[in-house]
Amino acid sequence: MRLVDSKGEFEAGRGIRSNVAKREFTEETSFTASASSCHLKPLKQPSGKIVHAWAVEGDADPARVRSTRSRFKGREYPEIDRAAWFGLDEAKKKILKGQIRFLDELDAQLH
Repeated sequence: MRLVDSKGEFEAGRGIRSNVAKREFTEETSFTASASSCHLKPLKQPSGKIVHAWAVEGDADPARVRSTRSRFKGREYPEIDRAAWFGLDEAKKKILKGQIRFLDELDAQLH
């Protein structure tokens, strides 16, 4: 069985994190994710897309984030335009509404 995310394919039997999440994290931030991570429950977005997320403990300086670039309609854009750390309340204001439950789940696991 093969599953497809917005950036590529991965084999379900080999594990999403090992095939896609770690690659995407590195491509979009230039950091390498640690081996230990906490898989959060996948969320179905209003568009119908299923989003998988993981929490990784580590030290990442937002000023050192270097993103890959993507092409859209003949122009090139960075995958992310900036990075910063936020407290939980502020993060909930900034994250997509359909992904707030990731923050709630992580908060519950940490406390």
